[in-house]
Amino acid sequence: MENEKQGTLPDIRRTFVFNARIQKVWEAVATSEGMAAWFMPNDFQPVPGHEFHLNAGQFGMSPCKVTEVDPPKRVSFNWGKDWTLTFELKELDGKTEFTMIHSGWDVSTVTEFGAPHPVIRENMDQGWAKLGLALGKYVEG
Repeated sequence: MENEKQGTLPDIRRTFVFNARIQKVWEAVATSEGMAAWFMPNDFQPVPGHEFHLNAGQFGMSPCKVTEVDPPKRVSFNWGKDWTLTFELKELDGKTEFTMIHSGWDVSTVTEFGAPHPVIRENMDQGWAKLGLALGKYVEG
């Protein structure tokens, strides 16, 4: 089972159902232009091993590396030194179920910004709820 390792916090997992075809959602989560529209400016390319950056605004450029691309079902990348983001898509009768998984939460880790993972995780969890709504507006609009 996930996160059975002592000293870790549960993954952030958010699932949304969008009134949009899977290909449209895929383009929103697996292209640089799509991700910039609802998430962050970036130089992402859907190629395993591709190193890119997310522009995290006041926090600067975050280094990332693509770890998995399985169109149009799954894309995953390492974010910084600690986290992994995975976007999973499932077709549902002309709609798309989208699940975002943000893993890599170690209780004892302090980020380069000086905040411990438990504090950052809570903020990120709330942020992902808002970003899921932003993605929905983008793909349904």
